[in-house]
Amino acid sequence: MSAEGAATERFRLDGRVAVVTGACGRLGPVWVEALLDAGARVAALDLPDVPVPPALQRLLERHGDALRLYHADVRVRETLEAARERCETELGPVRILVNNAGIDQPPGPAQTWTLDQVPARQFHDVLAVNVTGAFQAAQVFGAGMVAAGDGAIVNIGSLYATVSPDARLYEHLDLDPPFLKPPAYGASKSALLGLTRYLAAHWGPHGVRVNSLSPGGVRGGQDPQFREKFEARVPLGRMAEPADLGGPLVFLASPAASYVNGIDLRVDGGYAVW
Repeated sequence: MSAEGAATERFRLDGRVAVVTGACGRLGPVWVEALLDAGARVAALDLPDVPVPPALQRLLERHGDALRLYHADVRVRETLEAARERCETELGPVRILVNNAGIDQPPGPAQTWTLDQVPARQFHDVLAVNVTGAFQAAQVFGAGMVAAGDGAIVNIGSLYATVSPDARLYEHLDLDPPFLKPPAYGASKSALLGLTRYLAAHWGPHGVRVNSLSPGGVRGGQDPQFREKFEARVPLGRMAEPADLGGPLVFLASPAASYVNGIDLRVDGGYAVW
């Protein structure tokens, strides 16, 4: 095999089984497709009452037995354990976990609080999924990786784990009170980066690498004024396309990143360099 071929092979995931939580969310199909294209078999997890998006449905139809959809709630450990048992029976032992499940709030009238009025319950609910849920999924699926001495966990963070949302991006929206990006979202993603480092330190000696991947703004139906203002802040001059994200995920999950542990890989076009 040529040196080029050997390098390419290090990005392959053939024979690996991956779990993606929150697979029916906006970015879930992106992660699922990237893993499948790299050769992995994938268990896609989400709540039973969440509609399957067309992108994920197409993947289910195209990939047959290599992709399974299981119902699980990251807040309820028993459902994760049941999904793990089905996954191990139908696909094999899990060696990759993508902690993607999360709660966010897009701009719109549903968010009507001023900062001093944000309910504690709303704050708690976001952390319950974005942080505690990721921890529980890591516990349930990471234990087998530790026992086998082999595995990779990728926690999906956010640009807002590093920088605060810029309220000026939303000033053009005719809302009263003005739209407020939920403070719990950035707080939860910052906490997830801390959890990433903690797990990397404790499980690294057992052959399990734990890293985070933090996308910046991803193009997907935002209003033109928001996109124009956001892209003006990005050195590359554009929002991310979904296709920009798959490669970084596969890298972190693959042998190509065999000595990468405990980092946050920001995929933000340089937004945070200013």
